[in-house]
Amino acid sequence: MIKLGQKQILKVVKKVEFGVYLSEDGSDKDKVLLPRKQVPEGAAQGSEIEVFIYRDSDDRLIATTSEPKIMLGDVRRLKVKDVGRIGAFLDWGLEKDILLPFREQTRKVEKGEEVLCALYVDKSSRLCVTMNVYKYLRSDSPYGKDDRVIGTVYEMSDNFGAFVAVDDIYSGLIAKKELYGNIKIGDSVSARVVSVKEDGRLNLSLREKAYLQMDTDAEKVLGMLEDSKGVLPFTDKASPELIRERTGMSKNEFKRAVGRLLKENRIEIRPDSIVRK
Repeated sequence: MIKLGQKQILKVVKKVEFGVYLSEDGSDKDKVLLPRKQVPEGAAQGSEIEVFIYRDSDDRLIATTSEPKIMLGDVRRLKVKDVGRIGAFLDWGLEKDILLPFREQTRKVEKGEEVLCALYVDKSSRLCVTMNVYKYLRSDSPYGKDDRVIGTVYEMSDNFGAFVAVDDIYSGLIAKKELYGNIKIGDSVSARVVSVKEDGRLNLSLREKAYLQMDTDAEKVLGMLEDSKGVLPFTDKASPELIRERTGMSKNEFKRAVGRLLKENRIEIRPDSIVRK
């Protein structure tokens, strides 16, 4: 059986002027063309050739000995070559660019950028790529609690947080409560593994453990004081929403940072403000 979107070893069953025909069992049935310029030197009837199967511009199955940048089920970064009427066209290492349909885009993509995507077969038996990579990511990562990882944000959810492809391979999630700053789809993030779920997927945080993060947060508060001429117009008693909006920290994290600076006698807390000493 000829396997679309995959590599396989096929046998030469017929030589023609414009290439050779290949099949899985060496018979003349269910065969596919390997164009002449792709035929290895010395190939003869019965020779075995490893090829990748895709569809040409006329939507016919075609074989190639070229190495594609992505295969069926893979998750890879591909460069956007152009954006057209039905979607974006990405460079996947073969003559015919691969389509990223608009409906498979989690955000608008632009020519020249790299996009994290997976290769799949659509309802018309054509190869396409999708930015909805969740079901293609692996859950057998080598990482454990407190390991540091790097990944790509591929989806944002108001309910759950940021979905991350760790190493662009493994499935991870930064929970909503762990999100800080202006994180968006396509961003590369450094995170800490908070826990590993029973199914192997990773729970992540952008922040260190509390006792380590406290120093960083305290320095951030000092930087904010310097930028605002030594005065913050709110205290650690402000609402959690205001604190998160102004500092990017939770209320507890802000209180710990302020407590550290107060203990070191570097700030003074007034009824409605924090002042640097």
